[in-house]
Amino acid sequence: MLAMPSGTPACPEDDRQHRLAAQLTDMIPGAATIRVSLNDPQQSWPHPHAIVKDETRATLKVGRNTARVAARWILRVWPEADWTRPHTFDLADATLTRSDLIAAGRGR
Repeated sequence: MLAMPSGTPACPEDDRQHRLAAQLTDMIPGAATIRVSLNDPQQSWPHPHAIVKDETRATLKVGRNTARVAARWILRVWPEADWTRPHTFDLADATLTRSDLIAAGRGR
């Protein structure tokens, strides 16, 4: 990431996450969350995969290319995440959380 003369990053990380959320909201109307993993059930090797859900947690049908692009964009914004496990990107607050931690939180 490039820095300005002041030493401040040219594109702060929080800004990248919020811009990504805005882009994905525009690209996939009605989307609230996107679950991303490298386990596409139609592939025998690791491959970006996304499941898009609306506010009611109903799965939205999106094209394969749209899902793949969304997954790749999310993977690129969080390269340090442990992608051996699925993560969920919440578009409302631009946060990424491991999907199993979200499920555990609902059970409490």
